[in-house]
Amino acid sequence: MFASGGDASPRDVAIQLLARREYSRAELARKLCQKAFEPEAIQSCLDALVEQSLQSDARFAESFIRSRIARGQGVIRIKGELRQRGVDQETLAAALAAVEEREAVDWFELARETLARRYTSPGDTPKERAKRERFLASRGFDFEQIRYALSCLSESFSL
Repeated sequence: MFASGGDASPRDVAIQLLARREYSRAELARKLCQKAFEPEAIQSCLDALVEQSLQSDARFAESFIRSRIARGQGVIRIKGELRQRGVDQETLAAALAAVEEREAVDWFELARETLARRYTSPGDTPKERAKRERFLASRGFDFEQIRYALSCLSESFSL
């Protein structure tokens, strides 16, 4: 997988990682640090990769957002996970806006679809409804989106 022995440069390792998927700068820095490269070598390597457009937090964030939407995750969870991966607020907001516009993302519909994939009814008891609410909340949907998804499930269930 990685070049053998101590002869791999930070760039070699980073390129091998980036060949498989996009990484945030912070994730790459962490992985290179685990390989015991010098902090200065890591920073200059990452600067060069950014300069050559081989690594981009904006591209990583957009790719990450699209993959999480496909999994049925809401904006709250997506933002939290991107922050954990070292993506700054400005890059995060721009990437989110770009994906929302390009993909015409409707968070309310995504919440409805996500709920409908897991449950066929809104739940007969308050306990069952709460379970569905927790499911959507854990997926990163806000209160309004959860209410919308439950009301849609109620309508289709009562028809």
